[in-house]
Amino acid sequence: MIPLEKLLAIVNEARLYYAKESAERRLGTKALRSEIARKAYERREIANTRTTGNEVLPFNVFKDPYLLDILGLKDNFAEADLEKAILLELEAFLLEFGNGFSFVARQKRMSIGEDDFYLDLLFYHRDLRRLVAVELKIGKFKPAYMGQMKLYLQ
Repeated sequence: MIPLEKLLAIVNEARLYYAKESAERRLGTKALRSEIARKAYERREIANTRTTGNEVLPFNVFKDPYLLDILGLKDNFAEADLEKAILLELEAFLLEFGNGFSFVARQKRMSIGEDDFYLDLLFYHRDLRRLVAVELKIGKFKPAYMGQMKLYLQ
């Protein structure tokens, strides 16, 4: 059980977070309520606890987990459906992804040797000054997915 003082401190920290986000991003009442309903503060804290001090990434860049209910997809959908829904709702998706992201390309062609490969989505993060590659996959993680991303990142 969490002591009352600690619980109040957490609540105050969350309030400050939402107030700061609202001011920095100029969120209206509807957008702020949406951030609170999606538990943006809690998800940011979860993502930060998974970041170790030895990593180059600064805190608060990525959220975890990503809740893509904003896209309105039903239970069974293909990767192509996910990609199309993201592009139709790009603004909402970028806000879900986090602050500082810009859309660069869809199905970015990369020639490696004599073969062509296509990265699903490519973003640029303004604060990190880095490209962010997104390869969409539906279902459980497979080790081949990691190999595919390593190939893209060479």
